[in-house]
Amino acid sequence: MSPHHPLDLTGTWNYRLDPDHVGEADGWATAPLADAGTLTLPGSLGAQGIGDPVTVDTPWTGGIVDQSFFTDERYAPYRQGEDVSIPFWLQPQVYYRGAAWYQRRIEIPEGWDGSGLDLVLERVHWESTVWVDGQRCGSQNSLTTAHRHDLGPLAPGAHLLTIRVDNRTVIDVGPNSHAISDHTQGNWNGIIGEIAVHERPEIRLGQVRVLPDVAARRARVRLDIASGTAVAREGRLQLTARRADSLPGAADAPVIGPIEAAFEVDHGEDLGSRGLLGGGTHLDIDLDLGADAALWDEFTPALYALEVQLSARTADREHTDTAHVLFGLREVRTEGTRILLNDRPIFVRGSLECCVFPLTGYPPTELEPWRRIMRIAKAHGLNLLRMHSWCPPEAAFVAADEAGMYLQVEGPIWANQGAAVGEGRPVDSYLHEETRRILRAYGNHPSFLMMAHGNEPGGRDAEFLAAWVRLWQTQDPRRLYTTGAGWPGVPENDFDNIPQPRAHRWGEGLESRMNAQPPHTLATYDEDVASRDRPIVSHEIGQWCVHPDLEEVAQYTGLMRPRNFGVFADLLRESGMLDQATDFLHASGRLQTLAYKEDIEAALRTEGFGGFHLLGLTDFPGQGTALVGVLNPFWEEKGYVSPEEFSRFCAPTVPLALLPRRIWAAETEQDFSVRIAHYGRAALEQGEVRWSLRGDDDAVLAQGVFDGASRIPLGNSTVLGPATIPAGLVGEATHLRLVVTVLEAGEQIGENDWDVWIHPDAPADETPGVRTATDLAEAAQAAARGESVLLEIPAEAIGNDISLGFTPVFWNTAWTRGQAPHTLGLLHDPAHPLFAQFPTAGATDWQWWAPLRGARPMLLDGLPRALRPDVQVIDTWFEARRLGVLFEARLGEGRILVTSLNLDGGNGAEERLAARQLRRSILAYMASPRFAPQVEVSAEQLASVLR
Repeated sequence: MSPHHPLDLTGTWNYRLDPDHVGEADGWATAPLADAGTLTLPGSLGAQGIGDPVTVDTPWTGGIVDQSFFTDERYAPYRQGEDVSIPFWLQPQVYYRGAAWYQRRIEIPEGWDGSGLDLVLERVHWESTVWVDGQRCGSQNSLTTAHRHDLGPLAPGAHLLTIRVDNRTVIDVGPNSHAISDHTQGNWNGIIGEIAVHERPEIRLGQVRVLPDVAARRARVRLDIASGTAVAREGRLQLTARRADSLPGAADAPVIGPIEAAFEVDHGEDLGSRGLLGGGTHLDIDLDLGADAALWDEFTPALYALEVQLSARTADREHTDTAHVLFGLREVRTEGTRILLNDRPIFVRGSLECCVFPLTGYPPTELEPWRRIMRIAKAHGLNLLRMHSWCPPEAAFVAADEAGMYLQVEGPIWANQGAAVGEGRPVDSYLHEETRRILRAYGNHPSFLMMAHGNEPGGRDAEFLAAWVRLWQTQDPRRLYTTGAGWPGVPENDFDNIPQPRAHRWGEGLESRMNAQPPHTLATYDEDVASRDRPIVSHEIGQWCVHPDLEEVAQYTGLMRPRNFGVFADLLRESGMLDQATDFLHASGRLQTLAYKEDIEAALRTEGFGGFHLLGLTDFPGQGTALVGVLNPFWEEKGYVSPEEFSRFCAPTVPLALLPRRIWAAETEQDFSVRIAHYGRAALEQGEVRWSLRGDDDAVLAQGVFDGASRIPLGNSTVLGPATIPAGLVGEATHLRLVVTVLEAGEQIGENDWDVWIHPDAPADETPGVRTATDLAEAAQAAARGESVLLEIPAEAIGNDISLGFTPVFWNTAWTRGQAPHTLGLLHDPAHPLFAQFPTAGATDWQWWAPLRGARPMLLDGLPRALRPDVQVIDTWFEARRLGVLFEARLGEGRILVTSLNLDGGNGAEERLAARQLRRSILAYMASPRFAPQVEVSAEQLASVLR
């Protein structure tokens, strides 16, 4: 008997909500649902407007660290009745948590009588229980793979199919797991993807696993054959494989096979009754792919489509079954601290994908949305997506296979915030069940390169997770395993995914490297690499924030709405700064990009390093609103950095200038070297590395070619130089770009650049006609008498507790309980005559490090609204305070310029150069006729900035 096409059940269904969970006891499955509404499946309740209004009492699934929404008076207008605006994640238009019943009549066609039938539900959130004609068929609770319910044999004709879906917490996997949490996709109730009834042959294919052998250019196909009670007299398998990608030459590649093999089924043992990954009759068949078989990786994602046909004869009938498997010829392993793919070193350039899909509140099961995500990620130079505490649908794996994108997949576990693993709770066995299901469903995909149990476990039972790693390394060695994203790092791990090697770690505040050390490009994580004998992939580096893009609100046309952005806009409006929102976005975005560039380059500079996971390329809308992406949640650009710009420092080949300093003295020559991080297709055999120093008009002031670059091996061990930049290139303060280009056979394959500044190495002399002061009362009196006064306010004289650093906010100030820094960088007009001798671009750049070090912003609420600071500090969106570090005003008969910047700069040479040059520029401006502030302040108003 040949299986028929599946019975498609997509379309209109009846539904009934069961908030009190009485449906099963009251026999709802035995008859048509009373008081039923209709909806469309696949889909969810919320996406179709079904659920309750959001209120302050909504029973959210995600944990809420910052409780100020419920207690702070400023949020009182946003927690009224059903007109609620929550500030801590995207807000669904409606919300339902509990059981929901879905029901429809199905028609079993003629010819299916006596057959076993399976109901396939591709992705359910969360637990599904199925009845046919009132008879309970079973319950399943996978968050990662399809639910397959055995409906038994059904006679042809009409049957009443009832499905109950319960999206309450079935297993405590942790309230913030992205598989279930309101922080990202939302706690939806429904069924998405395929919904169909499949005929189940009595003798059938079970699991089909493909184990590539790169050296031999073949694949071992491991086949499980299952039977019910039937005993086959004979059985045959036929295997055929063909190229399934669009790479050059794929269409002309020969078909492999058919390869035939015979088997016998002489028992009734069903698939899955023995072993962790399958059972029943088992065969191994070697598939020779040919000496010229193409390998799969990020550069040549060659794919093979395998078709397995089964035929078996019993006493009364013929049984057939077919399986289709997509696979790639690739092997991954480690060698010391390096990760090797097909025996070539790779460097993980990853970002998190946290299941953020605002239009639906659930992930797509179609290919095209995932293809788009892979294209965008690769355009930004990434080669991996880490699926944070969730596993995506099949379409994501196929799209990654096609694109040559690596995936780190995780169980749906973030056992923290009260949950824990290794303590004998139900989550322990659930982790193993889900791991088995994930590997069985998606294990053949070549993109599935790495796996962790989940994220940042509580309990931190190292031995439990070490045993998990050992088990699955043995059961399925086709990928690399680590205990968990974050921790623990144990010897059993293939690689450690740990947070220690990154530029800013949780709790470091203003003592993190970029805030505490003068600007340079020499930082590496060599000590971390030397501390262990396996690769390190940095956990969640970056987390640099940007100001909200209020224009993004218009894109939210589906279930999830950014009511939080409405709150943030209101705070800006109340502070008189709503008109500056776009300027805040772009200025903070340039600082964010600068921080990501240094973070990524430090990883690439580290010899023997395994790679990094950004948090993230896109914004994270939950956990208080963490605007850490250069892309928004829709994977769209925000307007301040393009993929082409980002991929200059995040790519397979990246030159890395080794600069002891970024601020140069005009009178001193500068030496620098270059490290080449080259993780391309192959070593460079006709390489060339050039450098040039360029002005803002792109004119070349100096240039050269590095010796020894003709052959550059894979990896980042190649260091060239030093090269010397002569002194005296410019006669005044100047911004320049150092550009390094890598070529192979004359073709550019990588280019990167660094901003540097040249300043004269001399103190800023006092300027005639300008009084300088550090005491506010003295300065106010002098200005009132008609003098021009520079008031330099030391940080200790300012009473607010706003922490000003060089870097922007880390993650967000609400969820980190106010971790420093509290601000998002500087905004200023680079054309202002104030900066005539201090070339700047309107946002924070590296030469601002010294003036910002140890400074404190001034709170300007006591000054007239018409006064906008010349150097404005962009506050966190939760506060939206009027902040500045430099402003000018008229006071009495005189003029005053007030700054809380550090214009001395400290003792280091680089510190003095930039800070003193800024002071020189300020004094020159104040001595000129252009120093003519328009807004008048009183001495009392001026004194308010000290509060």
